[in-house]
Amino acid sequence: MIFEQVATGGCQSYLLGCADTCAGVLIDPEVSQVDRYLALAARDGLRVRFVIDTHTHADHFSASRRLAERLGAMTVMHRASPAPGVAMRVDDGESIVIGKLRLQVLHTPGHTADSMCLVGADRVFTGDTLLIGGTGRTDLPSGDPAALFDSLARLLALDPALLVFPAHDYKGRGHSTIGAEIAGNPRLQQRDRAAFVTMMKGLELSMPTHLTEALRTNMSGGKTVAEMLAEATACVPFMSMAELRSRVEAPACDLIVLDVREKDAYEAGHIPGARLLPRGQLELRVDKELPDPTARIVTCCEFGRISTLAAATLRTMGFERTAALDGGMKSWLEAGYPVHAGAAP
Repeated sequence: MIFEQVATGGCQSYLLGCADTCAGVLIDPEVSQVDRYLALAARDGLRVRFVIDTHTHADHFSASRRLAERLGAMTVMHRASPAPGVAMRVDDGESIVIGKLRLQVLHTPGHTADSMCLVGADRVFTGDTLLIGGTGRTDLPSGDPAALFDSLARLLALDPALLVFPAHDYKGRGHSTIGAEIAGNPRLQQRDRAAFVTMMKGLELSMPTHLTEALRTNMSGGKTVAEMLAEATACVPFMSMAELRSRVEAPACDLIVLDVREKDAYEAGHIPGARLLPRGQLELRVDKELPDPTARIVTCCEFGRISTLAAATLRTMGFERTAALDGGMKSWLEAGYPVHAGAAP
């Protein structure tokens, strides 16, 4: 068996492959690691057939759809998943075949209604149902502490020697076993169902940082803000602050500096000579404000992110000499570079 574990902060994802047939599967992939998964599969000579999410993630961004498109693989989730466009929905007791390997589906609702564990010959991928020294939380959408108690009872009835590989581990422990968790996991020591429910309801955990965005993208297949920025960054050139300063201070400046912030931020202080065209009005006003598509343009904003998106938009609209400032007005001010206040450029 070919096995790779990829950690992204506390998120854990897995590449599993059959050494005899070169068939592979990715489990709980995270969007920032797409290139790594592709490289690992290529290095190991695997043809990834399935990309599986053990549940609808609310705390990180799934790469399943993107990887499935890149690899020609099938996305897999439990039948209860609310996500549209899942290629293969599976149910309790069914198996996913990867060459000579088998992963049996164990429906384990509780953390989410669509949570499932994947049971292999010597290991179980527990998603967020069972963690090392803990369990998944039950206070996120479709969470149910009573259902989690029942699911854990089923899971813990498996062979104690099975290796446990969860979807999260923040202490670098990698894996555990069913037996070790039965013996030492604090949450599993509460054997009374009602008491377990009370315990889970009283945890008062903080909400994940990107809860709304993660649910939106994981349930719809839409892009994250980070992905949009990465795509924009990959298709626009950048100009350093020092280079831009030297050019705007030159006797004959050949640049249009386009400030895409809002009016109040622009008037509080902008690069001398910069024109104001807020990002929200860019597409509607650009032909009037910038009639020459051959003009050389450098976009700027407060932190350098919105200006990158604006530069990418302008280039797709035909303004092919558009670049983005490498940095933003915050960095410009911190560097002590000149600014002009007021409505005039």
